[in-house]
Amino acid sequence: MENLSMFGMIEEAQTQAKNSRHGNLDVVKMEFSGAETVSWQDLFAGFDTLHAITYSSGIGFVYRLLDLFEQAEIIFGCDEVISYSLQEVMAYQCKMVERIRETAGKMKVDLVSRIDQGTLRFYVAHSVLSHEKIYLLSAADGRKRVIMGSANMSFSAFGGHQRENICYLDGEEAYQWYWDCYCQLREESTDQIAKDSLLCADDGENLEQLPIARTIRTQKALVLQPVEEAKEEVRFALDVKNLADKLAPSVPKPDKKGKILLSPEKIKSIRRQVVATKTKEKELQSEYPQLQVFPDEAIVRLNGTDMDLNPPKEDVARDVQLFLNYMAGYEKFHGDVAGMQRRYFEFANWFFCSPFMACMRDIAVRYNQNLLPYPVFGLIYGQSKAGKTSFLETLLKMMIGQKPKLSAPDFTRSSIENLKRTVKGAPIIVDDLTQTRFNQHAIETIKNDAFGVSDHLLQYPAVVISANEDVKAVAPEVTRRTVICRVQAGLTNTEVMRSSVVRTVQREIGTSFYREYLRKMLEVVSDLLEEMKDDASESAPDILAASSQVLLGIFSACTENDLPSYMRPLTLEDYFSEKVTGRYARETIRNAWQISRSSFEISERANELRYNAGAPWEADRILKELPETLEPHKSREWLIMNLEEARKFFDIPFKKSWLDRFRKG
Repeated sequence: MENLSMFGMIEEAQTQAKNSRHGNLDVVKMEFSGAETVSWQDLFAGFDTLHAITYSSGIGFVYRLLDLFEQAEIIFGCDEVISYSLQEVMAYQCKMVERIRETAGKMKVDLVSRIDQGTLRFYVAHSVLSHEKIYLLSAADGRKRVIMGSANMSFSAFGGHQRENICYLDGEEAYQWYWDCYCQLREESTDQIAKDSLLCADDGENLEQLPIARTIRTQKALVLQPVEEAKEEVRFALDVKNLADKLAPSVPKPDKKGKILLSPEKIKSIRRQVVATKTKEKELQSEYPQLQVFPDEAIVRLNGTDMDLNPPKEDVARDVQLFLNYMAGYEKFHGDVAGMQRRYFEFANWFFCSPFMACMRDIAVRYNQNLLPYPVFGLIYGQSKAGKTSFLETLLKMMIGQKPKLSAPDFTRSSIENLKRTVKGAPIIVDDLTQTRFNQHAIETIKNDAFGVSDHLLQYPAVVISANEDVKAVAPEVTRRTVICRVQAGLTNTEVMRSSVVRTVQREIGTSFYREYLRKMLEVVSDLLEEMKDDASESAPDILAASSQVLLGIFSACTENDLPSYMRPLTLEDYFSEKVTGRYARETIRNAWQISRSSFEISERANELRYNAGAPWEADRILKELPETLEPHKSREWLIMNLEEARKFFDIPFKKSWLDRFRKG
């Protein structure tokens, strides 16, 4: 853990680039003396020492090349590492070491012994290298050669399988000029791969053996400067990747030999499929909104048009009053009405700020922050006739003026991820999902927390799932990634039929309130993004807390009365503390203690609390929500917990009275 903390501390921005040449170029002036056709063996033959810089490489070719030299040193760069952020450098070095180790083992190459003897050295980049490929050859008799050009260290490049620009210069003067360049790059931009790195198994727990960690241990400190200028190249590379992903379903599959035979008819067929896919995408985009937020530019676009973020105050006040009327309508419900209003307000707070989650998550990844404080899934479930669907429709109407939703039978992981690449910003609502489909599709979809991360997607929607009571307690891997709202209040059939509040509000409410909210949030989110980039920040910025303050500010400004009790400042604790995520289990145990103490067995000596849930399935349901601190486990219908920790979690002393012991006797 100390090494991981160290990694988090060393990525600092330098204010000035090293050895800046003010835009001047080092250009080598050459004279053409002829061209010749040779094999790669002949090109490298006759020398005993190699120093090389390569980007993409074929490790098999590297090993064959090394056999020609008594001494060798290779610097590996990577075209895929574009911005040289800390996470990119660590990931690249980790995979490069793993690749060298595994390939050497398969080819029976004893790299470790050569490294141990000092006849072989490998380096990997942690900063931008010269993009040229350089091979410096020298012999004991004083002969020198420099090979340069486009060829990386691979059979494809040197085996004559593809066109390459390969040149060489013989002589001391050329060698010395390139040697100076090589040494500067090696000292300033690389880390050495030690034999310990190659001997260490790759189990994800050996980051302290990465080459960059070795450099830090030696030098005591290291400053990394991510390449800001690479943003355009990053965006272009991602655009190419995203377009390739879109074209992939339309392109014919390779044959058994991996070849694709193309003809004019095949190209026409591909074109027809691409056009059909685009048509379907446009249909989806017309059905689903495109809400794009740009905190840096302080603008929001809805379906390609900039939104007016300065709505008339009277229109904002009208929307506020309609929302308050809507929430007041729940007072006619039966059950835990106050709890229902609190949870609905918590959910609305997350729902309204969800379009900002994509950009928050992107910066979190870039600056080694946690993704969990920025959830992009919501689950609202509980008893029927609780107004869940109409509540979500009302929130979406307030945001974008329309209320689309996805029917539950259409919900699969692939269909949702396709929609998330098409829809922008406004949440996708999946209505009335059953327990079966939730288990089959929703859990895996939610656990795939990496969506949009590697692509650095900045505009994608949250997914909101509504379900009835048949969705039972939710597993911990889902609760820590999902904003969950469980409601326990509802109306009778006839009361639902008579209610007109929903229809009135949905007919009259507009987007003025939300546009006012967006204007205020843009400035807040811009500050949060900057805060996230600060290495001195001790915790992830709480966008849910910031959003609740904005909401309360707007509501307070638009009403002369005190705000309802369910409207209050919120933080991450209100969404993800153990007492919140374990609310069902907590309420069940607390109620049982009040009305059925015979269901409990208490052992002070063993520090153990046992609770009879009545049935194994109910014990399973409660067990899912209990925090690990309780050391919970079950035996058929019995739940067993740590007594002292249970007292803290449930806020119950768990002491049997004399009367309880008498009754048991």
